[in-house]
This record gives sequence, C-alpha cells and structure tokens, in this order.
Amino acid sequence: MTILKHPAFYVSISIASTLYVAQRLGLQLPNWMYFYINDFLCLPIVLSLCLAVLRLARKTEKLYVPFSVVLVLTAYFSIYFEWLMPKINPRYTFDVIDIGLYFLGAILFFRFQKILF
Repeated sequence: MTILKHPAFYVSISIASTLYVAQRLGLQLPNWMYFYINDFLCLPIVLSLCLAVLRLARKTEKLYVPFSVVLVLTAYFSIYFEWLMPKINPRYTFDVIDIGLYFLGAILFFRFQKILF
C-alpha cells in the first residue's frame, strides 16, 4: 500500500490528530487552526483511505479515484456537515469557508493522487 506509507498521508494524519488532541486538551491555538485546517485535510485523508481500500480489494496499485467520485463525495461531506448536521446538533455550525476548504482539499487530492500515490 504505497498510499498508507506515503509521507504526505502521515503528515496529514499527524496534523489532524494533533489539532484534535490540542482542542480536546484546551490548548490555546489560533482559532483558524481549529476551525479550518482539519476541514482542508478531511477530504484528502478520506479519499486516500478510500483509494487504499479500493486498491486492496482489487489487488492493484493502478487504480485512481475518478473526478466524478471526488466531486460527489465532496458534495456529500459539504451537505452533511455544513447543512444537515447544524440543524440536528448544536455543536456543528454552517460555514461557507468550510465548504470551500473541502473542495480545495479534494481538488488537490485529485490533482496529486497520480503523482504521489
């Protein structure tokens, strides 16, 4: 699994995990770090894991996530986390910047998946 061994994947997971733990511990970091970095990293991490599972199931390293799947999954995350969840759970809030960061992260994943993985 070249994806799960790639430094870019480890760095993304490490940053997201560190921010999550820091937030849980109540460490003071700038709000933009808590509010936006994980939104940017979310789709590259999820899409990398999806690609790794797909390659494992098909037993080939030559598969890539098509652009249509990237767009649909990003739209799903945007609708679910930015429209539906704020209506159900007060912990979630709508933020159009988050939607932009989801799409930016997903597009960067699509652009670099063949180069990196």
